[in-house]
Amino acid sequence: MIQLRSHREIQKLRYAGLVVWEAHHCVSQRVVECVTTQQLDAVVESVFERFRAVPLFKGVPGKFPFPAVTCISVNEQVVHGIPGPRVLTSGDIVSVDTGCRLDGWCGDSAVTYAVGGVSPGVQELLDVTSGVLQRAITWLGTMSRWSQVAREMATYVRDHGFSVVEDFVGHGIGRQMHEDPEVPNYDSPRFRRRGDFPLRPGLVLAIEPMVNMGTKQVKCLDDAWTQVTLDGAWSAHFEHTVALTEQGPWILTGPPTTAELAWLESYGATPQ
Repeated sequence: MIQLRSHREIQKLRYAGLVVWEAHHCVSQRVVECVTTQQLDAVVESVFERFRAVPLFKGVPGKFPFPAVTCISVNEQVVHGIPGPRVLTSGDIVSVDTGCRLDGWCGDSAVTYAVGGVSPGVQELLDVTSGVLQRAITWLGTMSRWSQVAREMATYVRDHGFSVVEDFVGHGIGRQMHEDPEVPNYDSPRFRRRGDFPLRPGLVLAIEPMVNMGTKQVKCLDDAWTQVTLDGAWSAHFEHTVALTEQGPWILTGPPTTAELAWLESYGATPQ
């Protein structure tokens, strides 16, 4: 069942989103050559500890519980990468996906960062993936059903010569990280028959396109978590938690206002 959230509930979700924004802000300053993915995970964990926020990813059930507060995926890794001793080098791209629960409400966001300079083709991959997310957020406020947004997303990606991952999709979010509905980044007859939903104020979605330079197909590594492209081509992943309000889409994991920045700084965030 899709739950529509009140203004008060969306404001609570915003505070969780601000903590996730702060985590990404801190990570963005540390994505440099020679850093390890485990060190980036520690940066996020320290932010969550400062706000007394509960990490959403750590302990998620699987073949074994997920061991970190972030999923960190490098180059051909699509999603669910496990942080560890891997050292980033110039020219890599690294997707950092993380979320937390604050006062019972969740925020979830992902960014793919370039490590130093990247090739023009890889930069286009980053631009298209972040661009299709921003367009989807805009379309959220102008279209009537999610299938329309999903169709436009897939077309935009395909027109740039890339492919949308179909094995993983976005989701509703609220008191739990994963709530109804499923939020695909592509349209299909099956989705229109069984999963499509109207775009109404109060809807809160984690919209997260994953885009590959090659095939859309992925496979899981032996660690039982990390998903990689089947052909070894590189992949990017961007995500925001977004509320649809009477005034339009509100990016809950977006940058803070001046007043919100003061709230962050009261918890020890670095002044901007």
